[in-house]
Amino acid sequence: MRNLSVSERRKLLEKKLRIRLENTAQFTLDPKKISNRNCENMIGATQVPLGIAGPLKILGEYTSREYYLPLATTEGALVASINRGCKAIRESGGVQVMVESIGATRAPVFKVKGLKEAKKFVSWVEKNFNQLKKTAKKGERYIRLLEVQPVVLGKNVYLRFVFNTSEAMGMNMATIAAEQIVQLIKAKTGIECVSLSGNVCTDKKPAWQNIIKGRGKKVWAEVVLPKKVVRRVLKTSPKKLTEVVYRKSLLGSAIAGACGFNGHFANIIAAIFLATGQDIAHVVEGSLGITTGEVVERNNLYFSIYLPDLMIGTIGGGTSLPTQKEALSILGLGKGIKGEALKFAEIIGGAVLAGELSLMAALASGDLARAHKRLGRRGK
Repeated sequence: MRNLSVSERRKLLEKKLRIRLENTAQFTLDPKKISNRNCENMIGATQVPLGIAGPLKILGEYTSREYYLPLATTEGALVASINRGCKAIRESGGVQVMVESIGATRAPVFKVKGLKEAKKFVSWVEKNFNQLKKTAKKGERYIRLLEVQPVVLGKNVYLRFVFNTSEAMGMNMATIAAEQIVQLIKAKTGIECVSLSGNVCTDKKPAWQNIIKGRGKKVWAEVVLPKKVVRRVLKTSPKKLTEVVYRKSLLGSAIAGACGFNGHFANIIAAIFLATGQDIAHVVEGSLGITTGEVVERNNLYFSIYLPDLMIGTIGGGTSLPTQKEALSILGLGKGIKGEALKFAEIIGGAVLAGELSLMAALASGDLARAHKRLGRRGK
């Protein structure tokens, strides 16, 4: 395949993947298995078209190679747009990606008599952290309590537990471990837990806390694109593209009071999440990121994205379903090998940058509506 062009390589890969996925589709989803772990009262399955974009060249700490991206979507033009971003990145040498593992969080809320008891309670938690850490592992052997972030509000104390959940996204693990800890705390202190989740987690909701502290994985991605690549592939100029980033993604988001300063992170993340069996509701957290762009030396384009809250896993949940497992295998993932989730985070970071870059370019060149009319409404 090395002697083939990118277009020829993609067509060959698409043919192979189509055969693999067709064979996978022949497997019937077993309602008995799925009802026990994925979906209760199952009556059928909903199909979403699965496309492929790439190759995308990733330059990261955990992986440095080219990837084809599995993308499940019903939005015409999305896969083509991400594919164009991949091409621009590839011709610019690749996307540099950096990942930091933060952990899954669960924050139960406790009721105290007042501020004095709250202070005493928080002090007890801090002094007995090692005991809480051991208790967490009793409920889930693959989990590790990393820290406790206490928040006091009147007669309420929220304990934001941060867990390492290895290669799983881990919210079920975090919830079970948190319950074990809560039972210990009640037995030792007599303090009542009102709710196992007090919304300070903050899970499946947009929150500035998650932007600042991070959750799941933090991901940074950047690329410097020569101006000739911007003009030839993206059909615009670095100056026009960065002006869209400034006036749309930054100022527009600020005046709207948005929790995310970007064009469409959710589009790319949703497509990858659907394809690979992630928890779709966590797309709301993935959309919290920030886009930046600058004209640099020789009038080239510096473009970057920041994802502070990426809740993902390569094992557990929907990743074991046949088609989703095949989609993960396209990325060489899904075996539960240590470090897979970090590698996956790097791939998603690069994919988000590719999709965001292409959208900003389409807006700068005035091609957005034309592209959707041409690709999203064919046959109408």
